[in-house]
Amino acid sequence: MEYFYIKRQQTIRKFLSKFTFGLSTGYGSTTYKHKLDGFGILQNPDSIPKIYVIGSPTTGYYNWVNKATASGNFIDPSSVQVEDDGLGFKAKGFNIPIKATVHVEFNRYRIGGGYSYEYAHVGTFKPVSYGDQISSFTPEVSTYFLKKYFGMIGGAVYRYENYLLVIDANIGGYSLGKKFDKSQIKKGVFINIGATVERELSEYFKLFVRPSYEIKSYKLNLPESGQSITHKFNALYINIGATYRIPEMRRCYDKQCRIQRNHAHGNREYRSRVHPIWKKQNPNYGENHPVLIKYKGKNKKKLNPY
Repeated sequence: MEYFYIKRQQTIRKFLSKFTFGLSTGYGSTTYKHKLDGFGILQNPDSIPKIYVIGSPTTGYYNWVNKATASGNFIDPSSVQVEDDGLGFKAKGFNIPIKATVHVEFNRYRIGGGYSYEYAHVGTFKPVSYGDQISSFTPEVSTYFLKKYFGMIGGAVYRYENYLLVIDANIGGYSLGKKFDKSQIKKGVFINIGATVERELSEYFKLFVRPSYEIKSYKLNLPESGQSITHKFNALYINIGATYRIPEMRRCYDKQCRIQRNHAHGNREYRSRVHPIWKKQNPNYGENHPVLIKYKGKNKKKLNPY
């Protein structure tokens, strides 16, 4: 009777089986945008635009995206000076993320955390107004690496057969990399809201796709001015990946064993060694062949019931 009423041993695997690990990659489309309220723009012929604090047009700034540098402004009769509360620039960019997560599930809810490392590309900044007088410019930082660390919380809201819809949020901090002057930058937190569609291949292994929208910004202080510029770089992401949960029981050690259900050898319980992690199984009786061979397309006309 010990084979039917065996007591499961308390091992580190039972603790680890509570955690689900995820890994994904994908694509992100980022919109970089900032307003220049309180600033004017000086556009000299054959030159990139510079900004200045209204009332001090002779002191200009460039590289105000990642590392603001003060510079004298030369003004000649052909220069264009614009002072308007609607001034600003906008650029499009893209991100390639590699994201790792870990979470614990209880009932239909989940909580955890993660880390993301992204290659980010910044496009050309174009003026949002006065485009016929102000030229576009390419920022000094055209590419950089973005690191994000976050907590995550979510819950399952809908199930259809082996598909599960989960609404979740990632909230945390980020690092912009060495190309940004951290002494000038004041960062906030980012919030990423997503809808994850999971395809359960087995009780341990799932594939998923997660579209999401992310909100984040930082302030860049201009030296010797007491002024700052708020840069928004919100993004739309699509992540594709997989999750894996460590099984509570060890795989059966006997290479000749073909038992499909969870079973015992001696005083220890094992899971089947013939269950692939990418195939749904019932640990009580196994489902390696849920459809009889005689019902499969290539055999349906045969009389042998197998």
